[in-house]
Amino acid sequence: MSDVPASLENRLRQRQHLQSHPLSTIPSVDVRTSANIPNTPLAAAAVAFLLGSVFCFGLLIFLRAFTSFWWTNYQLGFFVAAWSTFHFGEFAVTAGWNLEKCSVDSFLLDNGSMYHIANGSAILEHLLTLYFTPSFKSWPWVSALGMAMVFFGQFMRSAAMIHASTNFSHALASKKLDSHRLVTDGIYAWCRHPSYAGFFYWALGTQLVLQNPLCFILYFFLLWRFFYARTRFEEKTLIKFFGDSYIQYRDNVGTKIPFIP
Repeated sequence: MSDVPASLENRLRQRQHLQSHPLSTIPSVDVRTSANIPNTPLAAAAVAFLLGSVFCFGLLIFLRAFTSFWWTNYQLGFFVAAWSTFHFGEFAVTAGWNLEKCSVDSFLLDNGSMYHIANGSAILEHLLTLYFTPSFKSWPWVSALGMAMVFFGQFMRSAAMIHASTNFSHALASKKLDSHRLVTDGIYAWCRHPSYAGFFYWALGTQLVLQNPLCFILYFFLLWRFFYARTRFEEKTLIKFFGDSYIQYRDNVGTKIPFIP
């Protein structure tokens, strides 16, 4: 005879059923979530809807659907659409190829205050320059180069996450699991940290699209410093996990990020 009331027992069964449901955003492995955004299917759906709305808004600006406002140029529209696509893509790829680690944090919207300050600064520089000296934004080939970098960076980032599958994690792993393997084929045969390199070129590309010289320099410096420290720390862990196999791989394949061997 169970001491647990029938109603409580039913609720526990329902909760266990929901956690194993394909629509659940509760990771099946030990992955910490920030709790700043509720980790529920409703929250994930709401964030996806908002990102889709932002994408449509940016696309309309890019296609010059709004021409009556001085700030609605194709450059800003592309930046907004690319930004929303990146964050939706992070969640979508995780849900599709790494479901056991998928949560609402997989959107990467809770990236810390500096990330949002950087994006806000980029928009601010673009708008201030566009308002006071619009001629500084009249170099279409610069924006075209930036768009190519954005597409290239997004491809690298998504391809890395898809190919690594369950071996990829947004958070650095501190212990080796039985399922972990060293991925050295596919895009990883050409680039040692393709997800980092992809974001590096994606972010710099957005600043070329906006034709923001100040933010381009700041982005380059800050991203380089972040990824230099991140790769050095991560590679110590990978050597601990895989030993000489990783050292040999590291010696043969570069990061494809300038000045990071």
